[in-house]
Amino acid sequence: MLNPTDKLPCLCRGEELRALALRGVVGQSLKADRQPLIRGFPDDRLQAVLADLFPGKRFAAAPGVSAPDAGGDEFADLLDLLLEHLALPDESGICLCHAVAMAAMGENHLWQDMGLPDRRALSQLLRDNFPVLAAKNIGDMKWKKFFYRQLCERAGVPICKAPHCAECCDRVLCFGPEEGSG
Repeated sequence: MLNPTDKLPCLCRGEELRALALRGVVGQSLKADRQPLIRGFPDDRLQAVLADLFPGKRFAAAPGVSAPDAGGDEFADLLDLLLEHLALPDESGICLCHAVAMAAMGENHLWQDMGLPDRRALSQLLRDNFPVLAAKNIGDMKWKKFFYRQLCERAGVPICKAPHCAECCDRVLCFGPEEGSG
């Protein structure tokens, strides 16, 4: 089993961030005894992706432990958005889309729910894997807020209190610093 302190294999920057993010999301699931380890992504396919990224390591949750389906959340809509914008739709990229969508349902900042060291790493991961979508995040809005704004725009639901973010009374909530331990 992979320990969160294990050194990552030497990979190029984009692959290293992808591996770190997948390891982080899986690690969060393992800590919470949650199955599936990555929501909506079959375990056999996940194990194959992880075996490519972490040769010789095995990730397994406790048998019989299953997370309740959180129906009614935006997971499927966010997953569709991410899949549409995925730069390289290979198996680990598709797995990453599921991991990001799952982590976005968490209660902390997205970088924390993905087990990443900081927001900069998350931003780089998203720029590397979803460049067109990430480029739309003008002003460096917090990623969860940005994703929900994208979903609302797609659905034609107005969510802004002001015509421009600079004029909005909630600007600090969307664009303020994201502090906390990873």
